[in-house]
Amino acid sequence: MKFRIFALLFFTVILACKTSHSTYGYDGKSGATKMVNMLHYPQEKHLKNIRQITFGGDNAEAYWSFDSSKLVFQANNKAWGLECDQIFMMDASKPLDSSEVPQLISTGEGRTTCSYFLSDNKTIVYSSTHLASNDCPIVPKKEDYGNKYIWPVYKEYDIFLADTKGNQLKQLTFEEGYDAEPTVSPKGDRIVFTSTRTGDLELFTMAADGSDVKQVTNELGYDGGAFFSPDGTKLIFRSSRPKTEAEIKEYKDLLAVGLVQPTNMELYICNVDGSELRKITDLGSANWAPFFHPSGRKVIFSSNHVSKRSFNLYMINLDGSGLEQITYDTVFDAFPMFSPDGKKIVFSSNRNNNGTRDTNLFVADWVD
Repeated sequence: MKFRIFALLFFTVILACKTSHSTYGYDGKSGATKMVNMLHYPQEKHLKNIRQITFGGDNAEAYWSFDSSKLVFQANNKAWGLECDQIFMMDASKPLDSSEVPQLISTGEGRTTCSYFLSDNKTIVYSSTHLASNDCPIVPKKEDYGNKYIWPVYKEYDIFLADTKGNQLKQLTFEEGYDAEPTVSPKGDRIVFTSTRTGDLELFTMAADGSDVKQVTNELGYDGGAFFSPDGTKLIFRSSRPKTEAEIKEYKDLLAVGLVQPTNMELYICNVDGSELRKITDLGSANWAPFFHPSGRKVIFSSNHVSKRSFNLYMINLDGSGLEQITYDTVFDAFPMFSPDGKKIVFSSNRNNNGTRDTNLFVADWVD
């Protein structure tokens, strides 16, 4: 759900990724998407040496280890025997061979989302429904909800720790309802996550061992996909904040059955304790999957505010000024994350997929 479109998210990130496929257009006879084979668009001046590192299936929400050597990500690939998303780890410098199955981190049961390394580079936090059932949870049909684009926020999600060999170490959350979307402070001491434990989708932080839980946000709406600033003092996140009576009713009605409609979201920033909360985008449409630039003065994010039929990456200053387009895809780019050393960026995209619906991971050198 980071939307973690979102990314991901929430729901299920991969469902979010699927929204981008409409930008290809469809071949009415075969049902296949039209081919868009571009690895690097000429206008993408901040990206250099783009490499595709996964090939096939749905791969999203890739996040770096603290030493910038590994990536943890969620994937749904029929060739790997998967029915729904699971968490995997791979070497960031080596593309997966087409026949290679990366290291499984999650249990292989239920559905997972939103993984992240802890600062020891040996432990991974992630969200999963596997305690409730070995099976994939049911995906709601949008036709049952007026054909609206919706994400499920499964109440069965809890947050867990595993090591890099897939050994399950510890359960961190035990509350009734949705607990997911964990990410870790650069200091390694706190985890931020989204929970329905108060009846709404709010942000919380906790210690890396699951103790000392503190609520961060408390306004009606879906607050999620949060990340810490490089110095660990601030949070950037996406939010839908219903305002009118009709919007509030629709939001509450959907949440009551475990759903959200993430088509209108903006970015917000606040201190880790929730103070000095402010909105930094007012672009309309879906603005989500934010991540701080290594300088801490800007945020990169995904948005379809220019073209409803495609998502691209943009950069913006923390005061909402200086909006700059980073990618120029005709399909879907999202889930950007800078490596901790600031030299590289990873993102998920539908580009260069031979006309399939595959979503893959791409790594590039970052040029300021």
